[in-house]
Amino acid sequence: MITYIFLSRQIMRPVTAALWVAAMLVGLQQSALSLIIITDRSSKNLSSVPTDLPHRVESLDLSCNHIQQLKRRDFNNTPFLTFLNISWNSLEEIDPETFLNTPQLEGLDLSHNRLINLSSQLYLLHTGNLRVLNLTRNKFLTMTLGSEFSSLIKLERLALGAKNISIGDLKHIAKVKLRTLSLFLEDELVYEGGSLIDGHAQRLQIAFTNNQITNRNLVTDALSQFDEVELMNLTGGYYEFGEQLRQRKEIYPSIIYLTDIQINWHNLTEFVNVALGTTISHLNASDVTLGKMPQRDTDVAKMSKMKSFTVRRVEVKEFIFSQEAVYNFFINMPIESLAIMETPIIHMTCPKSQSPIHKLDFSYCALSDSIFSSAEPDSKSVECKNLGNLRKLILVGNNLKSLQLLSKRVRYMRSLQHLDLSLNSLVYDGLTKCVWPSNITNMILSSNGLTDTVFKCLPNRTETLDLQNNQISVVPLSILKLDKLVSLNLNANRMRDLPVCNGFPILSELLLKSNSLHAPTLSKLESCPKLKVLDVSFNPFTCICALRPFRSLGITSEKKTSHTGVDLLNWPHDYSCSYPDAVRNSTLKEISIPEVTCNVGLLAAAILCPAVIVIIAVVTLCHHLDVPWYMGMIWQWTRAKHRARSRHVRPEDLVGVEFHAFVSYSQQDADWVHNSLLPNLQGPAGGLRICHHEKHFVPGKTIIENIISCVEKSRRSVFVLSAHFVKSEWCHYELYFASHQRLSQGSDNIVLVLLEPLPQYLIPSKYYQLKSMMKRHTYLEWPQDRAKHRLFWANLRAALQADLPIAPAEEIEE
Repeated sequence: MITYIFLSRQIMRPVTAALWVAAMLVGLQQSALSLIIITDRSSKNLSSVPTDLPHRVESLDLSCNHIQQLKRRDFNNTPFLTFLNISWNSLEEIDPETFLNTPQLEGLDLSHNRLINLSSQLYLLHTGNLRVLNLTRNKFLTMTLGSEFSSLIKLERLALGAKNISIGDLKHIAKVKLRTLSLFLEDELVYEGGSLIDGHAQRLQIAFTNNQITNRNLVTDALSQFDEVELMNLTGGYYEFGEQLRQRKEIYPSIIYLTDIQINWHNLTEFVNVALGTTISHLNASDVTLGKMPQRDTDVAKMSKMKSFTVRRVEVKEFIFSQEAVYNFFINMPIESLAIMETPIIHMTCPKSQSPIHKLDFSYCALSDSIFSSAEPDSKSVECKNLGNLRKLILVGNNLKSLQLLSKRVRYMRSLQHLDLSLNSLVYDGLTKCVWPSNITNMILSSNGLTDTVFKCLPNRTETLDLQNNQISVVPLSILKLDKLVSLNLNANRMRDLPVCNGFPILSELLLKSNSLHAPTLSKLESCPKLKVLDVSFNPFTCICALRPFRSLGITSEKKTSHTGVDLLNWPHDYSCSYPDAVRNSTLKEISIPEVTCNVGLLAAAILCPAVIVIIAVVTLCHHLDVPWYMGMIWQWTRAKHRARSRHVRPEDLVGVEFHAFVSYSQQDADWVHNSLLPNLQGPAGGLRICHHEKHFVPGKTIIENIISCVEKSRRSVFVLSAHFVKSEWCHYELYFASHQRLSQGSDNIVLVLLEPLPQYLIPSKYYQLKSMMKRHTYLEWPQDRAKHRLFWANLRAALQADLPIAPAEEIEE
């Protein structure tokens, strides 16, 4: 719900403002799930109600203008109007049917206007749902209410003011059960005793004017019939009021409030001492301006029926006085509960004798670590031993710094059960032992500067421990065992994982909201057998495999099927991913973390099984289609092309070279050479010039000379290898001379063509060079499959291709 609460003007009296806010709050309770539509037209110099008000306006502020009259049709267009503030105008007249079309009106502020007759407010006949009505500070001479007030059966707060208050003025609200009746007294008030007999309210508020003293008859009536009485803006008359309290045997109110008062120390202590001797149960004072402070101790009553004394926001106008005397008066009061709040006291003394106080509340003061202690001449501090009945101590928002020193200050408070030290600057170094009293069960240490060491400085009977908003990153394993700890609040710390519960065997509630948990280790909860409630919301969860068990806990917790029996608070809306970016801000319930991605075995099986199947299929297919052979041929063709492009052949290297290749083969393989090799390398098919012995050996020369001549005139030598080749003596010579030329020229000029399989063991030992070359060089294998012949010839031509000088004349002729 989004709401906007405003005050109509800067100088609005505190009580008037309080009534208007009360009206707003009443409406907020009724519309807690809706949006309050507010229109503020205050201080706009208006002389009438604007005609352009939003149709759905619910709260309207027209204060601080110059409106003199409310007409019948002013609010016809605002049927949803719930709160109307028209204070601080010049209203003199309100049409009886002004609010005929505002059936939902609950709060109406008409204070500080010029209305003159309380018995003629006929417009109230159409405000049956009104809960808050403020008619103070008008021109009413008498407080006689008209019969129309009897229709306000839902009214809870009524504020009135007039110069004369008489018996019977309130008879028309005798049946209305008010929560608060506020009387704003006028100067020169005339009050008739018994005038409030028809005013049935839980609380009576009486607001005095400046320097106005209490009216005896009014106070008498107030003390005779109301459960709570609040006196506001008092500046004097405390002695008279105290005398009235002293003289009454029975005082009806159980609570007396003194609000926005000015009083000196003597009058305050006298009044408090009187109140301590009456049947008043609770005395509250707020916004107190205190003067004429003491220089020495003031006596306080020894016995009392009063249960509590509360004071907040005290301002002292003097600087030189005995602070110890002030502290001594309050701490020695014979009551059960003492509260001094939002007041800059820097110390509190120890009672002079064993105190009956059960509860002390010094919230938002300026107390230091020396609280309750006193200093001896040798500078040693003496701890307080006279608060043995204290059960609850609240020290929220002070200047406390040392947790270990605080344990010393309260060590003799043997009845202490509840200790609230939140919103301080407490730290603990872990070096000095803490000495807490043994009966503390509820410990609140939130919003301090405590670290992991705090677990070494805790009362061992603690049942509820609040450590939220500190600097705790881990719960150490070696800590003081808290056998009775049931609830542990670690919200807004620096925790990186769930704690182990070895030190908290019966822990049932663990709160870890807004920490630094990325992937809580769920196995740690096995050490928490009694855990029922877990809150890990608003943490920066890393939505990876490590988070999968915790996510499962949340889902089963939502379905109430968790085997651990743990209820995960705020699931699933407040559990979101911070990483990876793809799922950032998605709730843990929305994302998916498949088990196969987290289980190494399943993941390996999921990947390897298909991969093995694919590999087997590919290998089978490759074997069936001779893919390895094709790949090898393509590789050799690519290498040959690359060598041809990258090798820089100098012109002088080709001097005397007439042929692309000299072919050496066994005579038994001549048919293959003539029918297959030469036709695919020479002529239009190949375009290469090939030298072979049958054509190019010169008659008259020896075979050796011809072999040497052909090898020297050819750029490369092609050897057609077969079983016949290794048996030929001349083939051996040709291979020898070609190898010798390769070594002498430093070039790789030998190309091996394997016509048929040739195992190493079939090659004679004298062909050791051939064996070596077959191991170190890639050779071309003649495929038996005709479909592979074209690729074979392409590879061979690529290996032999070169730009040679112009062919000899006889070659051209052929």
